[in-house]
Amino acid sequence: MDLPRNTFKHALAAGEPQIGLWLSLASNYSAEVCAGSGFDWLLIDTEHSPNELDMVLGQLQAIAPYPSHAVVRVAWNDPVIVKRTLDVGAQTLLFPFVQDAQEAARAVAATRYPPRGIRGVAGTTRATRFGRVKDYARRAHEETCVLVQVETQEAVDAIEAIARVDGVDGIFIGPADYHASLGHTGETANPAVLPKIEDAVRRIRAAGKAPGILTADEKLARRYLELGALFVAVGADVGLLARGSDALAAKFKS
Repeated sequence: MDLPRNTFKHALAAGEPQIGLWLSLASNYSAEVCAGSGFDWLLIDTEHSPNELDMVLGQLQAIAPYPSHAVVRVAWNDPVIVKRTLDVGAQTLLFPFVQDAQEAARAVAATRYPPRGIRGVAGTTRATRFGRVKDYARRAHEETCVLVQVETQEAVDAIEAIARVDGVDGIFIGPADYHASLGHTGETANPAVLPKIEDAVRRIRAAGKAPGILTADEKLARRYLELGALFVAVGADVGLLARGSDALAAKFKS
């Protein structure tokens, strides 16, 4: 078997915008429902959802038959978490709270086998199609996509340095945490912060990396795409369920 092609990674490199959906319900069943919706990518979140590794595996398997590409946000920039997530077949990882180029370099190193990095070698894993992918250890980095998340002013100030790290494919702006770091906790569209986010999107693109962001506001999502954002999550499964069930109940209860 050949090394599976990471369509998401190649689309970003070609400058093709990718529209995504956040998955926080921690369910392989709901992940499969969303996988048939036509999104370019689906983010399996393990930072702010009750996902464990076996649950991530189930969601990867549920999404696999569909065109949507599975991205996994690891809980932390921890090489042990990273190697386990890669071994179960994730090809694209989003690393939260990356503050500088050194932390970005550590994230990349955790996804690479020696001598490029520190990923532990295991031969018979889902990632290698259980040992059937020839030369997997030598070629895995070719289809591995590394996305790092900037969430504070310190991290945003370091965008150019982070972008220079070899192996970083994209830089994701975490709007909620960025707002919180600037004293606007609980907000995601403060007029004082939005220009800073727009500037960050431009700078990431100018530095030659793919900018990404999450927003359920359609107007903002389209604005970020116009500015050059290449991977934009436009909603979340839990939000769709909550707001949809609220609206349905209100029709009959109000």
